[in-house]
Amino acid sequence: MNEEKQRHKKRMQRHKEVVDAAVARATEDRGIILVLTGNGKGKSSSGFGMVARSLGHDFKVGVVQFIKGSFSTGEEAFFRRFPEEVEYHVMGTGFTWETQDKDKDIAAAEAAWTQAEALLSDPDITLVLLDELNIVLKYKYLKMEKVLETLAKRPPHQHVVITGRAAHKALIDVADTVTEMNVIKHAFKAGIKAQKGIEL
Repeated sequence: MNEEKQRHKKRMQRHKEVVDAAVARATEDRGIILVLTGNGKGKSSSGFGMVARSLGHDFKVGVVQFIKGSFSTGEEAFFRRFPEEVEYHVMGTGFTWETQDKDKDIAAAEAAWTQAEALLSDPDITLVLLDELNIVLKYKYLKMEKVLETLAKRPPHQHVVITGRAAHKALIDVADTVTEMNVIKHAFKAGIKAQKGIEL
């Protein structure tokens, strides 16, 4: 074995020791809160990836979409094929700049949160995806205290994924995992419309 390969093997051995030690320390088993935020693409896509992963483990899943609602999406069309495993609720009225009606948006957010509360109190549901909840919290369509209280009271094994730009600090503080997605390039800025299977 040449010197370069030996150095590589030693580096990988050290790396494996570090990873194995971290895995050994991670002994707590409970539901977690994940926040996916930032201006980059992929927040909802990541959330729906976890929905698919959960179904692969035969978990029951709940989805509430707080903003999308004025148009059909590929994820809705797909996951509605599994009505026994996925409770899917599209509760929004569309993007806030489209509705231009604050009272209507608040009413929709409150109705969506009522549905979310039902999912967050159901011990049979292992994963709850609250898609674009960060947006309605940003615009103060829901009271943060009420959201935090419900999250704290959920079944101990239940995971919650919350998506949307501009996640509130209070939500970041209670989350176990927070990912911020940043834009480097986006096709829309080059004049390319939203594509089925990518954005829709």
